[in-house]
Amino acid sequence: MYQVDVLIQGFPGRAVCHGGLGWSTITLLRGEGRVVLLDVGAFGVRKPLAKQLQAHGVRAQDVTDVVLTHAHYDHAVNFTLFPNATVWIGDAELTWAASEPAGFNPLPELYVRELCQSPRVKRIQAGDAFLPGFEALAAPGHTPGHLIFVLRGNEVPIVFTGDAAKNRAELLSRSVADSDDMADSISTLSLIWDCWRAKPGTLLIPGHDLTMVLDASGEPQYIGQREASIAAWFSETLEQSTTIDLCANAGTGLFTDLVAR
Repeated sequence: MYQVDVLIQGFPGRAVCHGGLGWSTITLLRGEGRVVLLDVGAFGVRKPLAKQLQAHGVRAQDVTDVVLTHAHYDHAVNFTLFPNATVWIGDAELTWAASEPAGFNPLPELYVRELCQSPRVKRIQAGDAFLPGFEALAAPGHTPGHLIFVLRGNEVPIVFTGDAAKNRAELLSRSVADSDDMADSISTLSLIWDCWRAKPGTLLIPGHDLTMVLDASGEPQYIGQREASIAAWFSETLEQSTTIDLCANAGTGLFTDLVAR
C-alpha cells in the first residue's frame, strides 16, 4: 500500500548542558495517491530534511498529508513548509496545547496557535481510520492527547509511536524519561507492546531512535545503523574541524580531526 522511508533518524539522547537535542524521527510514506510525512521535526532539521526529500524525488508542494503524533516543537513546527498538505493532529492534543500558557516547555506557542487557526488542519479522534490503512490510537502520558498510529494496510504492519515510546530503552524498561502523567505513559507502553506483538514481523518506528523489529525471542532488534555526530570548531581556523561521533558503536574513536577539502 505504501512505500515507507525514514528520512530523518531519531536520536535517543539529550544534550547535557544545552537542553534537548530535538532530533526526532521523520518518515515518508508514498502510496494510495498520497505523499505523507509522519512528524516533521524541528528547525534544526530543515536542511537535512530538504536534502532527503530531494533525494527521494519529493518537492514540498507534493506532500499531501502531514500526520503529527503530538504538538511538541521537535515533531510539529515544520508543518508550515508543506503548503498543500492536510495536517492531521489529535483533537484532544490540540485542545490541550492551545489551553497551555506560554512557558518553559516544548510547546511552540505560535505554531500551536497557527494549528488552531489553519483551515488545512484536521482534528482526529482516537480510533479514527483517517487515511487509507491507518488507525489512530490514544496514547496519553508524554502529552495528554498524544496519538500513536498503526499502519495495517501494508503487508508488514508498522507502529509509529512518536514520543509515547521514544527509544528502545523505554520499551524495554517499561518506563519513560519525560511524561506529563507517568501512570498513563506506562499504560500506553503496554498498548504499544500489544500492537507490536499482534503480528510477527511488525515494525516499530519510535520518536527518537532507529526502526526496530522483534526477533524470534521477542526482543527488539534495530534495523539499520545509527548515524549521529557533531562537527565543532575547536582549532584556530575554519578549515579544521573536529567530528564528535555520538553513536554508541563508535568504540574509542569518538573524536576525529577532519581537515576540510
